Amino acid sequence: MQQTDAPRLHLAAVNLDSAGQIHWILSNPASFNGNAAEYDWVLDKGDIINTGGELVLLLTQENGGTRLSSTRYIHYGTITARLKTGRWGGVVTAFITMSDIKDEIDWEFPGAAITEGQTNYFWQGVIPEGPNNGQTTKNLQDTYDTYHDYTFDWRPETLTFLVDGKAVRTVNKSDTVDASGVARYPSTPSRIQISLWPGGISSYASGTIRWAGGLIDWNDPDYKSAGHFTAKIQSVTVKCADPVAPAPNVTSYIYNSNSTKEPTVSFSSKSTLLNGACPVPE
Repeated sequence: MQQTDAPRLHLAAVNLDSAGQIHWILSNPASFNGNAAEYDWVLDKGDIINTGGELVLLLTQENGGTRLSSTRYIHYGTITARLKTGRWGGVVTAFITMSDIKDEIDWEFPGAAITEGQTNYFWQGVIPEGPNNGQTTKNLQDTYDTYHDYTFDWRPETLTFLVDGKAVRTVNKSDTVDASGVARYPSTPSRIQISLWPGGISSYASGTIRWAGGLIDWNDPDYKSAGHFTAKIQSVTVKCADPVAPAPNVTSYIYNSNSTKEPTVSFSSKSTLLNGACPVPE
């Protein structure tokens, strides 16, 4: 059985005090004990800095990219990230949801294509085929220089992608049903992840490198000047929309992760703390 924390929150990506210090992001993922009340985010890998109220994700040749993951899970709702993307061939900015059985929803921005974004979703790690495959939203104002609100409106029967509040794509669950009657539609509690990662390095498959915009130029003037590539986050907001409202004592979701069909997700009051985990520092 899969047990995950049940969120009931509005989640801020950057919590800053008057001195501009970042709070509620755990930089040592090994010390996270499953207590989502202590931290909003875990820095899975890489490096972040705060500059003028922006949370900056860094990509260097040494760190292999940066990824933040929310400590809480969401089971349907509206999730919006206000982002500025990268602008370099081979460098990918991603805002996604990911469940423990690889249900996934994506906004991705590969390479130097700063006037477009790509939307996609996966069902238990399976890429959809035909008209439900990935789509590209074009004619965006410069995504590197301009903050945009990128949104998933994820509901039990529909998934809508939005930019600055305008719907650009809707997927109906009914359109994802395969020949065996299974809806290949993301339906399990998921964490929010935001990352800047190197799709254009030789260890990736040639198709991934092409999709990312080619091999990364580590001699790019921006990289040589700053010592890193960047993506920036101004905020992340979450409005949960569980099909059934959880009781006050609910602490987690639980479901059968071995199902080949749509898992049945239910609420639980069991603890999400990891046995033997290091205590979260005060």
